[in-house]
Amino acid sequence: VLDGKTFAGDQLVVALGVTTTGEKRILGLVQTARENKRVIAAFLRDLGERGFPLDRPLLIVLDGAKGLRAAVRDVFGDVPVQRCQWHKRENVVDHLSKSEQAWWRKRLQRAYERPTYEEAKTALKEIRRDLEERNLSAVGSLDGGLGETLTLHRLGVFPLVGISLKTTNCLESIFSQVETRTGRVCHWRNSSQKHRWLATALLDLEPRLRRVRGYQHLPRLREAIQRELSKPGEGAHAVDGAEEKEVA
Repeated sequence: VLDGKTFAGDQLVVALGVTTTGEKRILGLVQTARENKRVIAAFLRDLGERGFPLDRPLLIVLDGAKGLRAAVRDVFGDVPVQRCQWHKRENVVDHLSKSEQAWWRKRLQRAYERPTYEEAKTALKEIRRDLEERNLSAVGSLDGGLGETLTLHRLGVFPLVGISLKTTNCLESIFSQVETRTGRVCHWRNSSQKHRWLATALLDLEPRLRRVRGYQHLPRLREAIQRELSKPGEGAHAVDGAEEKEVA
């Protein structure tokens, strides 16, 4: 899981690992003014040099940041990516008036909660058709990376592990706990201070982090990823690209 935490105008991007038995492991962090492809790619390769298995079948969970997605493609190649459904939903409704947002938010949420890929895809197609008459900017936001918001559905494991991995919330909740330890700092003097405070807070939290919900089914997720990556002539990117056009 990849996501960023803001400290005094800078982004500190954190990588969180989840084991097949559900334990959360803080893998590392990098400071960047924004979620920059080159910086994040170097950070991910550094994780590999420190022992993280870059060549294993993985699921990467991230928000819709283009720099993060491009870096993951460069470093991990054709691995399945689950884009955060929460970020997608909020990005779409941000284009709508305040009076409309609650209704469209609920409708998008209901679509994503459909248990099967076909059901969720059909519901999102209907939303897209209705949005075309209401707000084309919202349609453009919905289209971007839409297929990857349904990766867990496509792998057939959404009802099993979607509660934990459909969003970046497992890392967002850690950031909330970090905030209770760092929120009273009103003046960040230098980069070293930012790194030390965030790293110390994360290391303090890690032993008390709960396993992800639905961890009993994570071996099923691993099997689904291995099946997809073993399909002859079909990497995850090819599948995602085709589904992106089909959903749209």
